[in-house]
Amino acid sequence: MIVQLRGTVAEATLSTVVLDVSGVGFELGISGTTAAALPPVGAEAMLYVRMQVREDAMTLFGFATREERSLFDHVVSVSGVGPKLALSVLSTFSVADLYTVVMTDDAKRMATVPGVGKKTAQRLILELKSTFEKDKSLGSSLGAQLPAQLPLASSHPTARADAQAALLSMGFTPQEAELALAGYDDDQTSTEDMLTGALKRLGMGA
Repeated sequence: MIVQLRGTVAEATLSTVVLDVSGVGFELGISGTTAAALPPVGAEAMLYVRMQVREDAMTLFGFATREERSLFDHVVSVSGVGPKLALSVLSTFSVADLYTVVMTDDAKRMATVPGVGKKTAQRLILELKSTFEKDKSLGSSLGAQLPAQLPLASSHPTARADAQAALLSMGFTPQEAELALAGYDDDQTSTEDMLTGALKRLGMGA
């Protein structure tokens, strides 16, 4: 069983990454959250891994944190939910946000996940809530993260924050905006330059 991989990022999109591990390329399915956390192509990265083996295929899934991998395990254990939908859930919510949605019975927010309807949202919340209540260690680790993750903006907006707001206003998701702006330095790059570069990365520029 492969549980983690360390290697060079050879390719990366919002849904997959290829890690070159000693000359062997491993393709892993990833969430938008993990995509946003990846270093640039050519840099080294370490991902926590889950492997799914079927009669016709062996698929790997990568995660930036142990907590996200643990949540993936819980989500795919829900009746009728496969890996693709689980990654969609984790692309829509951060680990802490998903925990909050489940524990507050917020079916309306859960139903905002692409591919999740009202009934599936209710089933996800029901089954995940039961799991979270049993897994006290997960709740404790996420609870400690909540205060730090709640603020969405500083009282003094930065060039990066302005560029991110512009991308969101264009209809891009938070994960797409974060990935497109990865690597930019507020002290060295203007909002305009960040936005131009981000749009090129997103395939919207020349």
